[in-house]
Amino acid sequence: MTGKEQPMTVYRETIRIKTSGKCDMTDITPEVNRILDNSNIKTGICHIFNVGSTGIIGTIEFEPGLEKDFPELLNRLIPQNRNYGHELTWHDGNGHSHLQASLAGPDITVPVEESRILNGTWQQIFHYEADNKPRNRKIIVTVIGE
Repeated sequence: MTGKEQPMTVYRETIRIKTSGKCDMTDITPEVNRILDNSNIKTGICHIFNVGSTGIIGTIEFEPGLEKDFPELLNRLIPQNRNYGHELTWHDGNGHSHLQASLAGPDITVPVEESRILNGTWQQIFHYEADNKPRNRKIIVTVIGE
């Protein structure tokens, strides 16, 4: 390291949400920004990760039309009433939930500047519940930077 370089700081917090089950969407942008405030990191990256195999983290314009459209799209691509291998093994009715979450992904990484995520005006970070029952979700937010 030269005299000007500073070591990177890593800060982590957990967001906990209770979902109502299938298709529940939650705007977690305010919580992510609260965590950024707590981190005291001005510039870097923020990684948001859903713990569990049937939850989705993404960005969207969080408004009622897209809250309806996003689940409809996932359900058209990967419908519930199919004979998935997961159903043959576990008989729990959520094979489609695992596949939807795998397709859309459990995490995102966004840039941070001036202690805020660099998102567009109409771009929020959301959690989507793909499981067929209510869940208590743990979302890990890790901020890395200086």
